[in-house]
Amino acid sequence: MAKKVALMQGNEACAHGALYAGCKFFGGYPITPSTEVSEVLSKELPKIGGKFIQMEDEIAAMASVIGASLTGDKCLTASSGPGISLKQELIGYACIAEVPCVIISVMRGGPSTGMPTGPGQSDVMQAKWGTHGDHAAIALAPASVQEIFTETVRAFNLAEKYRMPVQVVYDEIVGHMRERIEFPEPGEIEVIDRAKPSVPPAQYKPYDTSFGDVPPLAAFGTEYRYHVTGLNKAPDGFPTTKAEYVDAEERRQVRKVDGEVGRAGIELNDEYLTDDAEIIIFAYGSTSRSARYAVNELRKEGMKVGLFRPITLWPFPEKRIAALGKQVKAIVVPEMNLGQMNLEVERVVKGACPVLHLGRVDGEPINPGQIMDKVKEVK
Repeated sequence: MAKKVALMQGNEACAHGALYAGCKFFGGYPITPSTEVSEVLSKELPKIGGKFIQMEDEIAAMASVIGASLTGDKCLTASSGPGISLKQELIGYACIAEVPCVIISVMRGGPSTGMPTGPGQSDVMQAKWGTHGDHAAIALAPASVQEIFTETVRAFNLAEKYRMPVQVVYDEIVGHMRERIEFPEPGEIEVIDRAKPSVPPAQYKPYDTSFGDVPPLAAFGTEYRYHVTGLNKAPDGFPTTKAEYVDAEERRQVRKVDGEVGRAGIELNDEYLTDDAEIIIFAYGSTSRSARYAVNELRKEGMKVGLFRPITLWPFPEKRIAALGKQVKAIVVPEMNLGQMNLEVERVVKGACPVLHLGRVDGEPINPGQIMDKVKEVK
């Protein structure tokens, strides 16, 4: 049987990806350029017994998502830079309380109100360090409408598997472009649900690490009763200041994502013509589409250029970038900001090769010609 196909906007594909993953709750507030995500879900969630709520602001929207997730539902919110800034305190709460949820961040210009209708890629560090304190972070950066669908599904899987908030960050161009999308059949893409407790309610501890770095999570409203707090806590969920508990909790929460086992289940990259490349272009989101075109044109001119596209931005693909840095003459980093991921590439390469940055922040996309000109600066 032929699969269902459609000409669909990126933000619409995001909403349908959430539904495929089993999302049953959306809490949000309108903001350009992400509003279409909520518009679709406002219509579709009630059809499947889900709940849609437009809150009074972004702070309340994030709070509603945390509360709904603790009842056992898969939950989503969507916003853009200024709204994500408002959500940060509660994103931090979701981090320390280990509450699964997915946050869509459709990037535009900034800071502050910036350029609401223009594209940007200046919120990638916000996805990592927007909320205070040491914490793990997972952020995915799709570059096509089809990939927005699949990466939204993967974001839910990672949120449920690692019991934490996961962000999907894509720029306004990808969010608003329309492309052909092929809908997967039910079961074609794996859908993961959070681990539930196997012990009797009286024995349940919400942060019991005897089950591993990701403790099972019971749902509020069932026979399991437990305490949730934004403070450091003991395995039973109640606050503690005991150094051994605090230290172990902080390290475990970072380790579950940044450790070797965690990274293996999270990192996803796309490489194009990197095997023999002498110059690598590191690009993500819509900029990677220009970069791929530039690679093809430069190859026609006899230059051995390849593209490395991180689909998982956080955790950063350190080992692979370090290896490429030893292989090539230079790495070129085009992005619609003034050097955010460029700093990460420089940090990881550690001087093994030059890193050239191409930044654009005027609300226009980086085009292939600009990337080609920057590559030709490599000596």
